[in-house]
Amino acid sequence: GAIGGRLFLNLLEGRFRGVVYPVNPHATAVQGVAAFANVGDVPAPVDLAFIAVPAAHVVAVARECAEKGVRALVVISAGFAEIGGEGPRRERELLEVCRASGMRLIGPNCMGIVNTDPEVGLNGTFATTVPVEGRIGFLSQSGAVGLAVMDQTARLGLGLSEFVSVGNKADISGNDILSYWAGDQRTDVVLLYLESFGNPKRFARLARRIGAVKPIVAVKSGRSPAGIRAAASHTAAIVASDTALDALFRQNGVIRTDTLEEMLDVAAILAHQPAPTGNRVGIITNAGGLAVQCADAAEARGLTVPPFSGETSAELARALPPEASTQDPVDMIASAGGAEYAEAIRVVARSGEVDALVVIYIPPMASQAPDVARHIADAVGSLDGTIPVITAFMSARGVPDELRAGSVGIPSFAFPEQAAIALAHTAVYGRWRNRPEGTVVAFEDVRADEAAAILSAALGRGVAWLEPEEVERLLQCYGIRTPAAERAASPAEAGEAARHLGGQVVLKAIGPVHKTDVGGVRLHLSGADEVTAEAAAMARRLEEAGERLEGFLVQEEVEGGVEMLVGVAVDPRFGPVVACGAGGIEAELLNDVSVRVSPVTDLDAAEMIHSLATYPRLDGYRGAPKADVPALEELVLRVSAMAEMHPEVVEMDCNPVKILRRGTVVVDARVRIEPVGSGHEH
Repeated sequence: GAIGGRLFLNLLEGRFRGVVYPVNPHATAVQGVAAFANVGDVPAPVDLAFIAVPAAHVVAVARECAEKGVRALVVISAGFAEIGGEGPRRERELLEVCRASGMRLIGPNCMGIVNTDPEVGLNGTFATTVPVEGRIGFLSQSGAVGLAVMDQTARLGLGLSEFVSVGNKADISGNDILSYWAGDQRTDVVLLYLESFGNPKRFARLARRIGAVKPIVAVKSGRSPAGIRAAASHTAAIVASDTALDALFRQNGVIRTDTLEEMLDVAAILAHQPAPTGNRVGIITNAGGLAVQCADAAEARGLTVPPFSGETSAELARALPPEASTQDPVDMIASAGGAEYAEAIRVVARSGEVDALVVIYIPPMASQAPDVARHIADAVGSLDGTIPVITAFMSARGVPDELRAGSVGIPSFAFPEQAAIALAHTAVYGRWRNRPEGTVVAFEDVRADEAAAILSAALGRGVAWLEPEEVERLLQCYGIRTPAAERAASPAEAGEAARHLGGQVVLKAIGPVHKTDVGGVRLHLSGADEVTAEAAAMARRLEEAGERLEGFLVQEEVEGGVEMLVGVAVDPRFGPVVACGAGGIEAELLNDVSVRVSPVTDLDAAEMIHSLATYPRLDGYRGAPKADVPALEELVLRVSAMAEMHPEVVEMDCNPVKILRRGTVVVDARVRIEPVGSGHEH
């Protein structure tokens, strides 16, 4: 067919260093090469077979390959698990043939593989684009996206080491390819276009190991708002699957971009320049307005454009015209030529005051551009890769020949904002790579067996939500402090509980999920009479609202502190996701939350809390007492430890948690449990 013919032509024109045998029972020759009716007729051993036949014939062809002793298959043909009907059965049969014979399989439903190594020269795709040799490994779960990205990499001068279209991943998975690239000396940067995850935990381990030496840039399609499950708690409502994926990527150093264009922009930097080790950006330009746009975009993405020291400004002043601005951004005015650009680059890059450099040039006259480009390339080449330098060379995109100096390539972007956004992604990666790994803390005071017994007893009763007393005991098993409390079945018993506890108390209804919304919480109560009366009024309100009332909880009132939320929700793909954020009745309204996939390290916990927009509330905002942030970090780690130890806990919502001047108190908590294996993976 047309696809098989195009693939065969690409193998021939790609200068494959081995021998290619066409197999076609209906032709004596293909592309002028003698064809064989059956793979068994090929007069030599076969290492790899590309199969591009109708789906109904693929399994039979695979059996012939197995009998021939073929070592691996790339099945281009579609019509398998992706279509339903007979497709999944057909895919299982294909996999059984491969497993029984020891053949490995890429696909089915893929567009092929590429290896640009001159010693191999394999273009095993049906693309019309000729892949360019380079240092980028690219994996795509979509054949169409693979074709588009291959075309763009060629246009932008971004060479590929290998390309793999994994298709349905019946055998060889994305994780298998990642493992190969970990040790591949020809691959410096990994690009991923993902549509699904087979084994997120293995991916996380691989990404962390590979990312330490080779950046991984990913686009994951499907940023849908669908939640983890029907969410009953604040935590589950806030944490959705895409949030969990963001956390998984962030924790393991994967750069996630929103678009394929951004992915290629980031790749252009990391394939040719070092990753920044910090957030400080220097900007050099001959057009002030463009520099302002670049600075705004940089700071909006978490980078800083710092003022230069007097020494650096003075050194720039000696090299530039009197009208030039010698602060960051450096505006050298429109008349600046190649010599001024070269000197400004050297001065700023060697100052130690920036971690990356963006050079913007808009040619006043087209004839000047090549000279300026040569001076920029020479200056960057003299820096020996100490910091990344990128350009918004307004007449070029990608890595033009004029911006190459020996082995140094300087990426160019069409607009300064585009350069700043790509640079911000690389800066996040640079910080991740240079930070310590962090430690998963083991708490010696945890009573895991006792906690397991509480959960087992509750599961034996067939309940989904733990009773308040069970929640309190479970938290205490993990060293998590709760206020003194008593349960009451009636308003009179609630009053008696208040008398036992003494002092100010809080009255809560047991039953409603969001108690505050239905008037199920009353604060600042004292004495048996007041509590009895309030409990009776609360019961009437809930009955009128049609809410179920199972009793009352009378709780010691905790004064002061900052209200936070700490919780867990189990994602069916990624396992427990730990959340920490602004708490209280406004938790979902503020939606100021940071999440990590469990297990959470000590560094993760600190980053989660310090990254919150409402963190200043914990740090003595407007003269308020500072809250005990280390105690909150410890609480996050204890909740993570519980989630890891007890997969039965599928949802836990501690909200609010009062962060006091010393210590934390979980004022309200709900825990939902399921038998292990009943719909959630852990």
